[in-house]
Amino acid sequence: MADWYKINNIEQIDSPALVVYPERIQENIDLAIRIAGGTDKLRPHVKTNKMREVCAMMLKSGITKYKCATIAEAEMLALMNVPDVLLAYQPVGPKIARLIELIKAYPDTRFSCLVDNEENAVAISGLCRENNITIDIFIDLNIGMNRTGIKPGKAIDLVKAIIDLPLIHIAGLHGYDGHIHDEDTEIRRKNSDISYALAEKVYKEIKPLLPHPVVIVMGGTPTFPMHIHRENCECSPGTFVFWDWGYKHMLEDLPFRYAAVVISRVISIIDSTHICVDLGHKSVAAENPLPRVHFLNASEASPVAQSEEHLVLSVPDSNIYRIGTVLYGIPVHICPTVALYDKAYVVDHNEKINEWKIIARNRYINY
Repeated sequence: MADWYKINNIEQIDSPALVVYPERIQENIDLAIRIAGGTDKLRPHVKTNKMREVCAMMLKSGITKYKCATIAEAEMLALMNVPDVLLAYQPVGPKIARLIELIKAYPDTRFSCLVDNEENAVAISGLCRENNITIDIFIDLNIGMNRTGIKPGKAIDLVKAIIDLPLIHIAGLHGYDGHIHDEDTEIRRKNSDISYALAEKVYKEIKPLLPHPVVIVMGGTPTFPMHIHRENCECSPGTFVFWDWGYKHMLEDLPFRYAAVVISRVISIIDSTHICVDLGHKSVAAENPLPRVHFLNASEASPVAQSEEHLVLSVPDSNIYRIGTVLYGIPVHICPTVALYDKAYVVDHNEKINEWKIIARNRYINY
């Protein structure tokens, strides 16, 4: 349906606002499962949606393993009794104690985290010993993102240094390849093969040192179709649940559909070719250059300037717009856009029917 995004009772929604469409979310979840050939090797990243209700849809679809970036996201999942949660972040300082408290508070959830150096592994082990708990860790590998992780060539030395630390259990390897998002599918596949080869080499080196099976976690949304069929590999796409303009036009081989929209209204007519809407930096992810949003019902509108609460659009003829005209926008980057809102309006069959709290946008829930 061409106007799937339009809301009949839009007067019930103040702007700017985030709107989600459950039917489309479910279609995206189903598609990810089909691409993966089942749920066993899927470990979706929840940093995109940050909502219990969206995670509940994935859980109901049979996905039991998840990845997250913050303690709050981990607790959101634990509140739902999710069986397996990987904090894809190395806890440092007070965050170690927070993770320990989370493990103690939610014993039905298996938590794990990342480690990329001996010093921090010793600190984690020490707090585990003080609290008499065991924690699973994944060795974080730098396979090209150059953000966190140990160089693969040094990983075996790290494993040997920490393998005998008390109450630490090496569960596997983690390698995020977010630097791979080539538009050309074959180039993306080739680059993902290179990244996986780095992780696989470490896997083969550490496997004889450990008395239990280990797994490799890698593959965000652009590369998970390439990694999902590899042996001993779990994948963690995140953006797929909502999709966004950036991935839609970069990854044309992945037919996910838009399932989240930002609502904006015209608040001023500047001149014959410029209007202003209420979609500022605080309402849509601002880390990319303009345009940061594209409007489904105003494709001719081009963002030319933005401040905290305002977005100026260049249009061919401002006479076709009225004060209060509603624009439906697709962010270039949905993940940080979601984090700007405390709730999302839920739309079904063009009617606003509910609201979902974006519970994990904050850094704390209880722990």
